[in-house]
Amino acid sequence: MRAIPSKRNSFFTKLNFSLLTKVRNSSKGKFNKFFRFLYYDTFNATGFMRGLVTKSTGSWYQVLGEDDKRYDCRIKGKFRTKGIKTTNPVAVGDWVHFDVEPDQESAVIHELEPRRNYIIRKSVNLSKQTQIIGANLDQAFLVVTLASPPTSLGFIDRFLVTTEAYGIPAVIIFNKLDLFSDEGLEILADYKAIYEHIGYPCFEVSALTGTNIDVVKQLLKDKITLVSGHSGVGKSTLINAIVPEYGLKTGEISDWSDKGKHTTTFAEMFDLHFGGKLIDTPGIRELGIVDIEKQELSHFFPEMRALMNQCRFHNCRHINEPGCVIMEAVEEGSIESSRYDSYLSIYHNEDSRS
Repeated sequence: MRAIPSKRNSFFTKLNFSLLTKVRNSSKGKFNKFFRFLYYDTFNATGFMRGLVTKSTGSWYQVLGEDDKRYDCRIKGKFRTKGIKTTNPVAVGDWVHFDVEPDQESAVIHELEPRRNYIIRKSVNLSKQTQIIGANLDQAFLVVTLASPPTSLGFIDRFLVTTEAYGIPAVIIFNKLDLFSDEGLEILADYKAIYEHIGYPCFEVSALTGTNIDVVKQLLKDKITLVSGHSGVGKSTLINAIVPEYGLKTGEISDWSDKGKHTTTFAEMFDLHFGGKLIDTPGIRELGIVDIEKQELSHFFPEMRALMNQCRFHNCRHINEPGCVIMEAVEEGSIESSRYDSYLSIYHNEDSRS
């Protein structure tokens, strides 16, 4: 049964939670003692339970309560209209406040706690809307294959821009090492050189044979990690190699399109027995950039960010302006031309599949 809040707490529940969000997000997400008391006392006064969203199917959510029980939850009717413009106002990794409906087995989510960070993309079916694929992350893994299916440099760069924009450390996992020819290994070395030079950790694995899986486990230990990539790159096989007890379904590659077939249809969080949590996500074919202004885009390319203050003009777009240090670096080869091509593609809103 829901607790009855006192008059003092009833007053606090009417406070603007966006203000508390701003306070929390300052000082790297840490409240001072007063606001920590105020924020949690406000929620506790409602009598709602607190829990972590571990699965999202679009209309229903699985929430792990602080009592270690799992609850099937839906969103309160008016929740969707509170200025949240994503197709999924609640995502895996969110902390929420919910209560169990009387005489029913299901529960209702009433409040969403402020997010530390999240990864967002344009919705596939509704290009003007967006979708949050994971929240409150310590890091994000992009699983990449050079063939069956191929992952383009442009797609990798779009993912990295998204993680940079939301302050999430990114790791690139090159999978299917067992399938690489000598030529493929040379291309892999070139890919790794591009991203390691910028500062992104890169690792070669074979989820099928188990090569370097122990290395991946060490990266995952005691962290909340989102795993993303195209359909067919072996995300589910990789997770099965890490935590075989979950027995995720794996798919095949389409013969006619060389693209993966979806086997994961919703996002889900898994506990790791050696410490940490892993979020499996449906395969992404397109990755549209969201909420990044053109004049800010170069900030999310680390190699450009280090140089852009040296351009002749403070508002340089790095496209055709005289005295642009970024363009000079591309000409000299200190910035990879593929990275610069990705910058131009994103800047001009070109196809998000490339």
